Amino acid sequence: MPRINDHYLKLAAGYLFPEIARRVNAFADANPDASLIKLGIGDVTEPLPAACRQAMIDAVNEMGTPDGFRGYGPEQGYAFLRDKIAEYDYRARGCDVSADEIFVSDGSKCDGGNLLDIMAPPGSGPANTVAVCDPVYPVYVDTNVMAGNTGPADETGRYAGLVYLEMNPANGFEPAIPGTPVDVVYLCYPNNPTGAVASRTALKAWVDYALKHDTLILFDAAYHAFIDDEIPADDGQPVPHSIYEIPGARRCAIELRSFSKNAGFTGTRCAFTVVPKGLTGKDASGGDVELHGLWNRRQSTKFNGVSYVVQRGAEAVYSQDGRAEVDRLTAFYMDNARRIREGLTGAGFTVHGGVHAPYVWVQTPDGLKSWDFFDRLLHDAHVVGTPGSGFGAAGEGFFRLSAFNHRDKVEEALDRIGRCFASAPA
Repeated sequence: MPRINDHYLKLAAGYLFPEIARRVNAFADANPDASLIKLGIGDVTEPLPAACRQAMIDAVNEMGTPDGFRGYGPEQGYAFLRDKIAEYDYRARGCDVSADEIFVSDGSKCDGGNLLDIMAPPGSGPANTVAVCDPVYPVYVDTNVMAGNTGPADETGRYAGLVYLEMNPANGFEPAIPGTPVDVVYLCYPNNPTGAVASRTALKAWVDYALKHDTLILFDAAYHAFIDDEIPADDGQPVPHSIYEIPGARRCAIELRSFSKNAGFTGTRCAFTVVPKGLTGKDASGGDVELHGLWNRRQSTKFNGVSYVVQRGAEAVYSQDGRAEVDRLTAFYMDNARRIREGLTGAGFTVHGGVHAPYVWVQTPDGLKSWDFFDRLLHDAHVVGTPGSGFGAAGEGFFRLSAFNHRDKVEEALDRIGRCFASAPA
């Protein structure tokens, strides 16, 4: 009988979104006539851009010919897509990123966990000190638990061995940089779940810290397309779309991005990770080893690549028509976010986010716990959101609402919430 990975047993509860689904399904089974509106999980609702659909249709037809058929593709991604990413996502913004530093994958969530494969495993020497923001996208924490990089969780759900960087209204959801060195830090901007952004000044401080202490920044920029370039950050400068806009970031950061939210690829699956050449870690003897080669080796061994058809669809995102359609999609979702933010503010709630990100971070009224607020919305308003405590201890007392839904559903949800909490305090 095989030995299991005991670290999985340290996971305090089921993954956040399956637990939400369990509660929603139980309610729906007991109330089959209830009309539920889901503003919880960050899944898109609008159709794939026409340019992407046509490109995939063309690719399928091409695969149906002897000359156009393709079998296994390059694990790193086809050059036609990597070249477009390098040109439009990076060089157009002054970032020094080459096509061969881009690895196409089936999701930034997957890559965020899989990157731990190239980090030192527990027991192989001094353990990596890992820092995460709190609230935090649960994948960052859970994958470190699964990999054995933590001890058990305490009564608040925080795991021994992780450094938690609290984000709250008092610090503008911009956590303080650790006072001591850490080996790896996860940053997500625009932030999931709070909707906050990092200014150029803040990101420069992180890069300076990382360069000083040999810290690796894992920078999740999955929501960069929702940044409004016309609205500056707190430092008066445009909000950075990429950490590579900051000088020196190539020497300390890996960036993760996705086509899921901007182009509607949540069900189609395509993303990419940038691992710059020259970015290094230490081996057991203290020598420098380039992470680019390690990640390439990992992907070549454990990943067969994203399908040709899907990559042709992703390439079309960068066409003239594709860019226009993606701009319309992101503008549509951000208008939803504006409506949620303004509607809840008008109803007396205290809200954050929803300006550069498709998430609105709501303070729960009347001192309600996050899950109690979830249950009340579900049972009384038939609206589904995400309890803030599911994102970490610092998320208690908050609630995330997603702008990913049809316009009429968003407006109906706001009406229901307003009626359910007619006297919510600010």
